[in-house]
Amino acid sequence: MTRAPDQTGDVEALRAALAAEREARIAAEARATGLEARATGAEAMIAHLKLVIAKLRHDKFGASSERGRKLIDQLELELGDLIATVAEEAARAESQGGERPGAPPHRKPVRGPLPAHLPRERVVVPSPAACPCCGGKLSKLGEDITETLEVVPRSWKVIQTVRERFSCRSCETITQPPTPFHPIARGRAGPNLLAMILEAKFGQHLPLNRQSETYGREGVELSVSTLADWVGTAAAVLSPLHALVAAHVLAAERLHGDDTTVPLLARGKTVTARLWTYVRDARPFAGPAPPAALFQFSRDRTAEHPRRHLASYDGILQADAYAGFGELYRPDRKPGPITEAACWAHLRRKAFELAEVARAPLAAEAVRRIDRVFEAEREVNGCPVAERLAHRQAVVAPLVAELHAWMLETRGRMSRHNDVAKALDYALTRWEAFTGFLADGRVCLTNNTPGFIE
Repeated sequence: MTRAPDQTGDVEALRAALAAEREARIAAEARATGLEARATGAEAMIAHLKLVIAKLRHDKFGASSERGRKLIDQLELELGDLIATVAEEAARAESQGGERPGAPPHRKPVRGPLPAHLPRERVVVPSPAACPCCGGKLSKLGEDITETLEVVPRSWKVIQTVRERFSCRSCETITQPPTPFHPIARGRAGPNLLAMILEAKFGQHLPLNRQSETYGREGVELSVSTLADWVGTAAAVLSPLHALVAAHVLAAERLHGDDTTVPLLARGKTVTARLWTYVRDARPFAGPAPPAALFQFSRDRTAEHPRRHLASYDGILQADAYAGFGELYRPDRKPGPITEAACWAHLRRKAFELAEVARAPLAAEAVRRIDRVFEAEREVNGCPVAERLAHRQAVVAPLVAELHAWMLETRGRMSRHNDVAKALDYALTRWEAFTGFLADGRVCLTNNTPGFIE
């Protein structure tokens, strides 16, 4: 029995309609997925901006609130989750034929090259031995290379150091090579392992209990007490190196000095300790000595710590106005007074905050005048001492004199309770320390290391 022509046409039309409806539904789903990914991307951007704002507020008001620190940590976790969700939804949208969110249509994102210093491993995809079309002989025209970043997982091993014993057949004397040097006497941790543990603890701030858990998941059980014992012993082994760094740093003509807060676990609470940093850097005035930094730890911020750290130093100290440094500048100090060099970046920051937050016109004018000094000083960064000194006396000194006169005139018209007046007093009461760089080419304008004004 033959089907009627009209019935055959109806079936084909229905099939075409179903196919068109299916394609439209797939396209709609792809568009919906793309829009969802775009929305998630917007949420990620909002979270990122919130994190930036929280960090700026934390930097502005200091670490006085543990709640603020916890808020930043929570925002960072949320931002990481949102970014991962954006990547997942973007990949799903792309696989369904939709647009990849975050990029204009038909435009691929610009990706930078992978690090050139990494070794390259060539993996050549097998090619056909003959032409798949006619079976003829093939000749190479070129090649296309696609690079993929890969990592080699950390691997553990046990090194067996074998010292063979020998006996003399003539006199029966037994000989054996001496034990090779080991950082920890009779220790079971190799130097690379010790370096990794120390870098993770002090460089990445990864506690020993977290390290112990990580190593355990990799099949190596190392207790926290064992790791702590290794860290303490390694610190003692490295103390001569620390002493050499200290001797090199304290032999400098000029030092950068600063301190920063570090949390310290105490019984039942966390207290604020201090990490003192002293930097030797002669690059700003073309000095030949290599730069180095010396770190010292203390449980508080009393003046006895810098007094002890710099007991033998009598050069130039570039630092902020911390009162604990005051004893170091006294004329009757032994072995001699340290020369104070104030930081113009701290001065500018005080004026800038008033100009931005309080919208104070006089503070904005102070920032403008200070920036002129920075701009003039930028021309001699990295130049020899004599060249820096000549430029400063010819170009920078007149700008500083104008700034000083303006500060005195402006301060005379203000109440001592005015915030701008307090910022001006910060400079005027330390004017000799702020202008010492005009008479000594070794002194920098700021305490920002490495000393070059960016």
